[in-house]
Amino acid sequence: MTSDARGVDGDACIDLGTEEDAFTRGGNRLCFIDPRDRDRCIKVLRPDRLPALKRAEKGFPKNLKPLDRFDDNVQEFRVYERIRRAIGPRAHDFIPRLHGWVQTNFGEGLCSDLIRDADGRISITLKQYLWLHGMDEAIEQVLTAFSTGWAGSGMPSRNLLLHNMVVQTGAEGPARILVIDGLGWPDLLPLAYYWPALARRKASRKTRALRSSIESFLPKRGDRSDYGYHGWLEERQRGA
Repeated sequence: MTSDARGVDGDACIDLGTEEDAFTRGGNRLCFIDPRDRDRCIKVLRPDRLPALKRAEKGFPKNLKPLDRFDDNVQEFRVYERIRRAIGPRAHDFIPRLHGWVQTNFGEGLCSDLIRDADGRISITLKQYLWLHGMDEAIEQVLTAFSTGWAGSGMPSRNLLLHNMVVQTGAEGPARILVIDGLGWPDLLPLAYYWPALARRKASRKTRALRSSIESFLPKRGDRSDYGYHGWLEERQRGA
């Protein structure tokens, strides 16, 4: 537990199965479909990347930081709270809704919307979409709309990474892009949370950097070895 004042959803422990039952695996967390609601996911900490283990890897003085600084779920929860205060409901045009804490057989988990396409399959990352389809007209339009809205609302984020963004597809093709990780201003003094004009400028720079990342990524298409580790869902994972 951490010092955050938060409630855990219900008393019953949700059985998520084993690590192999996660539909995707990140650098520090596992992501499961919520067995109570297929349109929600539950993120839990990987057993081999628990805060105490991560802190033990650090040298002085980083190993003096409190454990919750090494807990990705706690950090994400805090960022969502700051976004809620700074941006309000409009933020959910660009990020999944957060539904709070639940107790699982992996410990506390963070529950949020699971982004699915119109056919019910889990949406793929922007990275995977571009690898499969390139910069086609459909994704160009959606990306332009995303960039305009992201910058205009001053959404807080670190660099917008292709594997941290998903493309939700409707009956007519790509419908919108959402960011599922890498949120929050990373600055030591994040003044942009309190200064909307600064937030919009910073968010605009992030979208321009995203375009540069896409331009660098597209020439790598065709050789799966160049794809990298993150951001690919097999069909069996998408249909879970």
